[in-house]
Amino acid sequence: MSPRHVLILGGTTEARELAAVLAAHPGVRVTTSLAGRVARPGAVAGDVRIGGFGGAEGLADWLRAEHVDTVVDATHPFAESITANAVRAATATGVAAVVLRRPGWRPGPGDRWHEVASLDEAAALLPSLAHRVFLTTGRLGLASFAHLTDLHFVVRSVDPPEPPMPPHTEVLLSRGPFALPEESALLQEHRIDTLVTKDSGGTATAAKLTAARQLALPVVLVRRPPLPGGVEAVSEVAGVLERLGLSL
Repeated sequence: MSPRHVLILGGTTEARELAAVLAAHPGVRVTTSLAGRVARPGAVAGDVRIGGFGGAEGLADWLRAEHVDTVVDATHPFAESITANAVRAATATGVAAVVLRRPGWRPGPGDRWHEVASLDEAAALLPSLAHRVFLTTGRLGLASFAHLTDLHFVVRSVDPPEPPMPPHTEVLLSRGPFALPEESALLQEHRIDTLVTKDSGGTATAAKLTAARQLALPVVLVRRPPLPGGVEAVSEVAGVLERLGLSL
């Protein structure tokens, strides 16, 4: 009997955790697909492929050719197009689909959050809030802020960001997780008065939100895009295993 083939659309901590668990199960073949946008991805158990599929049709062709039984979308919560393509490809091929999404962040007492729907909305809000901005929205979305010539930006990303970007920008290349003391020190050292981030969720980069709260700084939080209609996400690796009829 051929092993059950699970394709993980990866790039997140949860995707790596799931791959490690599935690779340890006899009778399961696991392949993780990485988009290739990060130059130094972490180690991943099982088979790994790099690069896109060519949209939903290309992914559907790959699912058929590789006899995939289940596709798990464990990409970043803001990888909207990948999620949409995964759902369409799974529907077209009859392959089971699961979306794995870590829970989003929620404000607590003392937080000064301004929730917005997009990077453009975040940029429109900044002139009324900020002079020095800590921007942690990834390396690909800086064009939304490029016109803000009167503000100073400190941008943190894993790989160098792509232009266009604001003219007054410092770049910090670093990979989480980040601890609260270093996040607090960073905000104070760079005299940050506003934090801009996406609702990525999880614990690896959540310390910046705690630091902002302790320093009474406003946070501009970009909300997650909605999932495709009729799709519900599971929040933990255990939930995926339950869908697959496997155990930890």
